[in-house]
Amino acid sequence: MYLSHEKGSVCRHPSEDFSLSNIRYFSRHKGEVNCCVFSPDCQILLSCCDDGRLYLWNATSAEHLATVSGHSGPVKSCVFSTDGQLFASASHDCTVRIWCSSSTKCTHILTGHTRSVETVSFSPDGQWLLSGGWDNRALIWRVRCGEMFEELRGHTAAVQSSVFSSDSQCVATGSWDRSVRVWKLHGGKEVVTLQGHQGNVACLCFSVTGMLASGSWDGTVRVWLPERSTCLFVLGGCERVWIRSLAFSRDGRVLASAAEGDMGHKDSAFGCVFSPGGELLVCGSEQLDEEGDEEKSTEEGSERWTSLNREQDDKDGACYLSLQGF
Repeated sequence: MYLSHEKGSVCRHPSEDFSLSNIRYFSRHKGEVNCCVFSPDCQILLSCCDDGRLYLWNATSAEHLATVSGHSGPVKSCVFSTDGQLFASASHDCTVRIWCSSSTKCTHILTGHTRSVETVSFSPDGQWLLSGGWDNRALIWRVRCGEMFEELRGHTAAVQSSVFSSDSQCVATGSWDRSVRVWKLHGGKEVVTLQGHQGNVACLCFSVTGMLASGSWDGTVRVWLPERSTCLFVLGGCERVWIRSLAFSRDGRVLASAAEGDMGHKDSAFGCVFSPGGELLVCGSEQLDEEGDEEKSTEEGSERWTSLNREQDDKDGACYLSLQGF
């Protein structure tokens, strides 16, 4: 509960209006689910995995629509463009790929990084793509032609997370050097360095109101006002939890996080994202699939859920996404 600005009135916290109504399992993955994201119309769910592939799903029925191959290493990050016509992926194979959503054909292979690429983000206006990786650099690309536009240098360790501001004028990057850096898009000028985390910064998220959330392997989430270089508050602080993903709801009132060691999943949660309308929250986690059979149906995977957690020895790995309705 929290107090409103009107004297004496008490408002409900937004999270109190949420109730768990549905969970579905998407069970064709053959490794950790590193990232998952909705298409802008909320019809398609895109996930990427350590098995080197991306997966497209019907978000309503959980039907598997397509498996997208091309990377030669684990796929660490994926994202849809704002209009949903494209999606992009970042991989341990040192490349970023841009794909056509309708045909799942690769339109551009971006090869500027010299080590594993850990993060990729589209600008809200659809013109730019931001990537970062183990070469300590963040690169900005022109989406239309696939050419590198700008290189952002300043981090002293791997760049693990990236995000554009809602007006596409600024970008933020998070690093293993424990800092968050905010840059102007044109000119590559660093606006501010945000420090305070005691571990690598694994995820970032801007709200529509301009707040920036950062999640770290120190177990905390920090919420900042970048233009003032101010940390508004710190959430969490559990040493045994590594924050892996953050998502603001569309109106910016609710912030969700997924963590390795999170008790909300039977194993660990590696990704979370709100649907565009805010009605759904999807999380990705690793579970064990009996016999590791890629052709097993979603319904079969769901029915085996209880038994899988009682009989985990000598089983092949597979991953599930849980789709939760609120």
